[in-house]
Amino acid sequence: MRRAVDLSRPRTRGRGLGIHYDTEAFGRFSEAIARTLGTARFLVAQTVVVVLWITVNVVAVSLRWDPYPFILLNLAFSTQAAYAAPLILLAQNRQAERDKAQTERDREVVFRTQADTEFLGRELAAVRIALTDVATADDLNRAVERVTAVLVAGREQATGSGSGAQAG
Repeated sequence: MRRAVDLSRPRTRGRGLGIHYDTEAFGRFSEAIARTLGTARFLVAQTVVVVLWITVNVVAVSLRWDPYPFILLNLAFSTQAAYAAPLILLAQNRQAERDKAQTERDREVVFRTQADTEFLGRELAAVRIALTDVATADDLNRAVERVTAVLVAGREQATGSGSGAQAG
């Protein structure tokens, strides 16, 4: 029995009830929510809403939609926490992935910089070795002085021996 297999496409198994969404867009949305929930402005606004909620439900008898144990308020907080926590975790995971990618790029830059530094060190050592045999200005001056001294000594000898030969 032969099975027909198309290897150009991966097999699909029930992919979450056929719900498809853009993971990048959802990730950006979760990061926006995490940035909003993590601000002082949000905490102040939430505190104001809670204080008003409790005040209205305790003081205004005719407007009590959520009496004392504040079950509706607790339900709202539970719902908010149930959605906020996974969104914040998703945003943290995306940030961790970005940090990992940045660390890899930094590591590559460090390796390239280290390789360039080692290459330049080797080149500098080669230049120093090559320059050990190069004559400096002091070397040339000493050589010229020695040649001049030899020439002067030779002239003196030549004139001294020539005047001695004429005298004899």
